[in-house]
Amino acid sequence: MQLRWTQQGMMWLGALLTLLLCSSLKGQENSFTINSIHMQILPQNTVQNGENLTLQCLVDVSTTSPVQPLHQVLFYKDDVLLHNVSSRTNRESYLIPHVRVCDSGRYKCTVKLNNKEKATPEYEVWVKGVSHPRVTLDKKEVIEGGVVVVNCSVPEEKAPVHFTIEKFELDIRSAKKKREKTSQNQNFVTLEFTVEEQDRAIFFQCQAKIFSGSNVESSISMRSELVTVRESFSNPKFHIIPEGKITEGDDLQVKCTIQVTHQAQSFPEIIIQKDREIVAHNSLSSEAVYSVMATTEHNGNYTCKVEASRISKVSSVVVNITELFSKPKLESSATHLDQGENLNLWCSIPGAPLANFTIQKGGMTVSQTQNFSKRVAEWDSGLYTCVAGVGRVVKRSNTVQITVCEMLSKPSIFHDSRSEVIKGQTIEVSCQSINGTAPIFYQLSNTSKPVANQSVGSNEPAIFRDKPTKDVEYWCSADNCHSHSKMFSEVLRVKVIAPVDEAKLSILLKEEVESGMPIVLRCSVSEGSSPITYKFYKGKESKPFHQETLNATLAIWHEDTASKEHEGQYYCTASNRANLSKHVIQSNTLTIRVYLAPWKKGLIAVVVIGVIIATLVLGARCYFLKKAKAKQMPVEMSRPAVPLLNSNNEKTLSDASTEADRHYGFNEDVGNHAMKPLNENKEPLTLDVEYTEVEVTSPEPHRGLGTKGTETVYSEIRKADPDFVENRYSRTEGSLDGS
Repeated sequence: MQLRWTQQGMMWLGALLTLLLCSSLKGQENSFTINSIHMQILPQNTVQNGENLTLQCLVDVSTTSPVQPLHQVLFYKDDVLLHNVSSRTNRESYLIPHVRVCDSGRYKCTVKLNNKEKATPEYEVWVKGVSHPRVTLDKKEVIEGGVVVVNCSVPEEKAPVHFTIEKFELDIRSAKKKREKTSQNQNFVTLEFTVEEQDRAIFFQCQAKIFSGSNVESSISMRSELVTVRESFSNPKFHIIPEGKITEGDDLQVKCTIQVTHQAQSFPEIIIQKDREIVAHNSLSSEAVYSVMATTEHNGNYTCKVEASRISKVSSVVVNITELFSKPKLESSATHLDQGENLNLWCSIPGAPLANFTIQKGGMTVSQTQNFSKRVAEWDSGLYTCVAGVGRVVKRSNTVQITVCEMLSKPSIFHDSRSEVIKGQTIEVSCQSINGTAPIFYQLSNTSKPVANQSVGSNEPAIFRDKPTKDVEYWCSADNCHSHSKMFSEVLRVKVIAPVDEAKLSILLKEEVESGMPIVLRCSVSEGSSPITYKFYKGKESKPFHQETLNATLAIWHEDTASKEHEGQYYCTASNRANLSKHVIQSNTLTIRVYLAPWKKGLIAVVVIGVIIATLVLGARCYFLKKAKAKQMPVEMSRPAVPLLNSNNEKTLSDASTEADRHYGFNEDVGNHAMKPLNENKEPLTLDVEYTEVEVTSPEPHRGLGTKGTETVYSEIRKADPDFVENRYSRTEGSLDGS
């Protein structure tokens, strides 16, 4: 049975698969198109916060198939997919329940059918309002100065949210305190509020704001529960003893008290002030007391402050005290007296009540009576007061300043004379009166006018600074509170040294000087105190060629006879003891040129011309003498030393010798004396010998002999010392072919 059902099921499954396959094949042949798509927003595009919002997408599809094709419908918010559904119907819906501000935006829907797709335009949805905020407190009862933690939230909304929390006093419409805070990542905020001393019953209101695009949506203000405030201590109260009229001399007690609740952990500090002065304070009990004997000085306004952490409470009271007697008055015959004059002081009270009087200088009593007289000295200067007492009440009079002035001694004037005063530098002149009451007024004057004034509060010297430019006389005057006229010092004479200011080098006559004439250089300065050291320099020499120290503003150097060696550039320097070594004044540079006198130039020309003429004459003479000697010396020196003879042909040798002698310029008369020196009287010297061999061809007439003849001439030249005449010896040797 079971097997039969199994086989039957398999058959139905096969038939179903066949049907599906056929319909699928048939669907591939069908055509379709998306005609339109439209979206509806219900109930409308603008909805209140908390309402339901429905998005409906309407699709119109045409197809050749009897069955509506399966298509996808997609819902978007700000291009983000919200919902996706497959459907064969032409209407699909998407519900957004209880919309919030975060649901505001631009919505659209899209339909997809196989590879075809179509979308609706975007529709703007605006959610108005913000859901009601929730306000919670950490406590419902608090003590003054305590803290209440307020939590405000909008659970259904999304951050960021801007919260505003306000604190209200019950039955007071305006807020006592307001705080705002934006929560960027959470939809709640927690703030702390301090409970002040005036708070009794308070509550808090919270409002939430959310930015939606360019709009700001706000919630209603939600109120918290009521918070009851308990006092930690009461307002301070004053108690004045004695009550009623208070007279000077009575014991005055100003007391400030408070009540502290059992919840307070410690006593607050109690401070009593008279005007701005703290006269009493206490932080260990519930009261502070100020006790004093009453005088008119204790009249005034008293304030009691009670302070504990953040709480401060204040109370005030005015205290009036009746005067027992008036304040005494001290008078004097004069307040400024010269030393040795009489001082009279007297003290009085209006109404002249019976009282005890004392007169005091500083803290020391000088008289126990109502009046005081004395011949004063300088140390009697000071502050005097009168003290009057009636019973326990003692009052002090006004203060009288008495100044006793000692006469000044003659002031002395001086300066540091160890160093010289240089023009332009600062000099310190001191003026001092050793005796006399300060302050002392000094005035320094010079020959022409007052220089400066100075006041000194002691007997130390007054120091004046001046820059004298020439020798000057100073004196000073001193004056003080004494009735005597000013005191004058002696005259202080100060010598001022002027440094060399400018140096100038000049030459008498002109800068071009004739040789043999004198040179006179003058170095002068425009200003400078004596003695002045002058130095003359030439060219780039580091050492002066002339130096002298004079008590004058110029120095002269002269050279009696000028020569070429005096040509060049000159300058001078000038200095005195006021010039530092680095500030030596240098003059201008002067160029001097030395030229020859005309008669010297003529003499030199004559000498030069004479020398030239003498040189020419001597040269000419030497030339002609040398030329004459040159003609004589070959005749004397060219004769053969040994005659050339041949027994076989004597005539030929003789002819040849004769021709050779003619050729070389020999004379027959001197033929046998060829070896004789030109100067026989002088002794021969050691001579250098030089030989020259010359071949001479015989003349044409000798060709008839049938032989070719040649001559060899040896010239012997001996070089002698310059003091002797040069000797030459020549020897001619003839040879014939076959000899």
